[in-house]
Amino acid sequence: MNRGYFADMSEFKQHGGKIAMANKIIIPAMAAVKFPALEVNYSDGRSLKLPVSSHGNEAGTSKLDIPKASLLCLSFRASSQAMIDSWSKPFFDAFSDSKNVQLYEVSFVDSWFLSMNPIKRLLLRIMKKSKPDGKSVLQRQIVYSFGDHYYFRKELKILNLLTGYMFLVDKFGRIRWQGFGLAAEEELASLLSCTTLLLEEK
Repeated sequence: MNRGYFADMSEFKQHGGKIAMANKIIIPAMAAVKFPALEVNYSDGRSLKLPVSSHGNEAGTSKLDIPKASLLCLSFRASSQAMIDSWSKPFFDAFSDSKNVQLYEVSFVDSWFLSMNPIKRLLLRIMKKSKPDGKSVLQRQIVYSFGDHYYFRKELKILNLLTGYMFLVDKFGRIRWQGFGLAAEEELASLLSCTTLLLEEK
C-alpha cells in the first residue's frame, strides 16, 4: 500500500489515471460492501462522518436528512482535481433539484505536520470552500480529511494516489458503483442511471 511517488507516476503514464473502467451497471445490494467511515472537516472547522447513512448516522441527523444516493469523489493529490470535476459537474447538473442526493468532494491531507491542530486550523481557513448555490437543492460540498489514511485506502484498495476515485453510496452506506480517473461519456451515463435507480429503491 505504501508505494512511492515514482511508482505512481510510472503507472499513471501508462493509463492516465484510468485504473479501470467504471461499473456499467449498479452493484447489487447483497454484493455491495460498506464504504469505510471517514471523518472530514469543512473549511469552517465543522466536522462530519462520511458516508451519511442510516447506519451510524450523526447525532441530530433525522431519517429525512439521510440521502438515498451520495457521490463521494476522493482526491489525494491536487493534480486529480480535473478528474473529480469531470464527474462531479455533470452529476451536479443532473441532480441539482434532488433533495435525496448528496455530493462530496474529499481532499486528503496526509502530512503529519499539516494535520497538527494549530496548523490544521490555519490551513482550513485558506482551503477552497463550498459555495452555496441558491438556485439548487443539491449542494457541492468540499471537505478535507487529515492524517494517516493507510487503513482507509487498504479497505478501498486504493493504490495510486495521483488519480481520482468516485464512489456512489446508497442510504445504508454501501458502495453501489465506482469510477476512476477522467469520466468518459458512457461512464457518466452509467453513473447517472445508477443514481436514478438508487432514488427509486424503497
